[in-house]
Amino acid sequence: MSQAIFYLLPNEAKGSASERRDGIACQLANHYYQAGQTLYIHCQDQAQAFHIDEILWQFEPDAFVPHNLKGEGPQTGAPVEIGFDRLGPNKSRHLLINLADQCPSFAVNFSQIIDFVASDNAMKAIARERYKQYRQLGIALDTQDLATQPLDLD
Repeated sequence: MSQAIFYLLPNEAKGSASERRDGIACQLANHYYQAGQTLYIHCQDQAQAFHIDEILWQFEPDAFVPHNLKGEGPQTGAPVEIGFDRLGPNKSRHLLINLADQCPSFAVNFSQIIDFVASDNAMKAIARERYKQYRQLGIALDTQDLATQPLDLD
């Protein structure tokens, strides 16, 4: 059975809600890559996919995360694949990080799913809809408030 965790993002003055979400998503991608997991980062559109790709390229050299945009890179694929279409990853992966507004129909193909709830009211309403969509797919759901329980990525 698939399991999803929604990270509730703290309300911070630094950066927009989407910038904080994207930064945390990339930190999580690094963490799970270091742990030997393969993952797919699902984006809303091509512009966001390029943005995530750029954030991952800007990591320190000792924290490099091998990644590629869907359809690019080696034939066997990099450990981290970034895409935005309705078909999902090119090969089976352990973990889905969803940055899109909708729950992707292929989410049930992952054992673990990470999603986010921003402090912005409009983004919160969209996240509530995704939560309902995951529940309708039979995915087990959990939440973690990052304001009271920060991520421990060490």
